[in-house]
This record gives sequence, structure tokens and C-alpha cells, in this order.
Amino acid sequence: MSAHQTRAGFAAIIGAPNAGKSTLVNALVGEKVSIVTHKVQTTRFQVRGIAMLRDKDEAETQVVLVDTPGIFKASEDDRLGRSMVHAAWSGVTDSDVSLHVVDAPGYLRVLNGEPTAQDKRAFKDTERVTAGLKKREEKNAFLVLNKIDEIAHDRLLEVIASFTDREIYREVFMVSALNLDGVAAMKIAMAEAMPKSPFLFPPDQAADIPSRLMAAEITREKLFLRLHDELPYASTVETEKWTRQKNGDVRIDQIIYVKRESQKPIVLGKGGRTIRDIGAAARQDMQEWLGCKVHLFLFVKVREGWVDDRARYADSGLEFDV
Repeated sequence: MSAHQTRAGFAAIIGAPNAGKSTLVNALVGEKVSIVTHKVQTTRFQVRGIAMLRDKDEAETQVVLVDTPGIFKASEDDRLGRSMVHAAWSGVTDSDVSLHVVDAPGYLRVLNGEPTAQDKRAFKDTERVTAGLKKREEKNAFLVLNKIDEIAHDRLLEVIASFTDREIYREVFMVSALNLDGVAAMKIAMAEAMPKSPFLFPPDQAADIPSRLMAAEITREKLFLRLHDELPYASTVETEKWTRQKNGDVRIDQIIYVKRESQKPIVLGKGGRTIRDIGAAARQDMQEWLGCKVHLFLFVKVREGWVDDRARYADSGLEFDV
């Protein structure tokens, strides 16, 4: 296919927190470009993964996947939350197609009157996304019912029925982002929804995210995975220095910021064990990502007002005044 006949465009991945958006992005790209944890609201800004897909005629299409923060009701005093929700809807506005990812088992538990507290919150956020799509009169919205491997397929009919009569979604897909069930059909539909265009990025590029930011995201993932229950959501990681050494190794210095002095011992652990384990896990991922040896140095500092620091938002591509 000649260059002017290729297709390329943007697909926004939206949904309630913990619906599986980042897992889906990684599955579509074929490698890890977005961090995944069981802590809600892990993704804080738009992460762009680049997927090379094929339509039904096997023509190659480049789809830039915009993994957005989860959409939820942010309070007036939650500046970070408001900025994240704004980033999510901005991703929808700027994309050619939107994929609304729904945690199907959780949604079904709500319909059956057996929800967990997280299910209830996710249900409200899912309805908020649906209402937002309808208000914006989105013409290219796909509904993606995720985690279908966790429930019997005949039970999915209840979930589908609750969405289809709203006349919002162009197509409905039932997938498991974790084991790739149903993903192949969705890839074809996404490819065919893209406009004719030259490729926007080199075909072998997997993500459009600065290396320093990606490295910080890797460490933040390990931080939340290790300290899911102990560490509050409002902590962050910054890459302070990035040095390429003469032998090809990379030295990365990062700071883990927490909000209170009492949180520093939690991150450090007894005898520094916790931060060493976090660093070891992050270092391994960084080495696989960069293809070279990484020397990672982590430091913990207190920054009480980092969520109100305008510069932190600019560094992450978030709007401060929302």
C-alpha cells in the first residue's frame, strides 16, 4: 500500500478507574507502555501507546492509543483529580474513536444487587462516562466490556442490554485485555475506523512519552504495587537526573515525594528493605525497556504541597487551572 493510502489516527481509551484501560493499551501495543496496578487512578495523564494494526484486508494501520486517567467525580478541593478528568475528556475530543472500557463483572454485580463498594463507585463513574459521551454526541464510540474471562458469557447479555438501548455506541466488544480474548476483532474495527493518513510515528515506535517520565512511571507502579494499602494516593515520582555513561549504562536518579514526614519510613521500610525491593523491581523493568544496564538510585523526600505545584502539572502535560 502506498504512503498516501495508509490509515492513521487516535483512539482514546476511557472509562472508570480500574476498568482495565492500561492493560488494554499494553495488549494492543504488544508491549508495556502504561503502568498497571490494582490501585485506582494509577494513570494520571495521557499516555500514548502506538499500535500497528491491520484491517480485514490486512492493510497496516497506525493507531495512537491515548490511555487517559479514569473518569470520576472530582471534588472542588481536588485539583489533581479535576486536572485528570479534564485530561481524559480532552483525549476524547482530540481522537478519531473512543473506546469506553467497562469492568463487566463489577457492572454485573451491581445489576444483580451484589456489588462491592468499589463496584458501586465504578458503576457511578461508568454512568458518568456514558452521559458524557451522549452529551458530546460522539459518533465513533466503541463499548468494550472487559474481564469477560471472569464471568459466564451468557451473563454478559444482561450487561449488553443495559447499554445498547442508549444508542451511543457504534459497536460492542467483549474482551479480556489480560488474556487477549476478543481483542483481535476489536483491532480490525479500530483499524477501519481510522482516517486515511500517512503514519504519524515510525512504525517501530511503541510509545510517545519522554524517557524521564516513563522511567518515573515505572517506579511509581512498583511503589503502588508494593505499598498499595499503606501509602496514600497522593505520592509521586520524579526523575531528577538521567546520565548515559561511557560504557553504555544509564544512571537514573529519582525522588519519591510523599506528603508527610510519617510516610517516609513506610517507603523506606525496616533497614531500607522496602525501597530496595521497589528499586530492584523498577530497575529490572527499565533494563528490559532500555535494553541496557540501569543503575537506579531512589531518594524519599517530603513535599506537602506538590499537588498544588503548577510546575508538576506542566511536566506531566496536565492543565493546572481547570
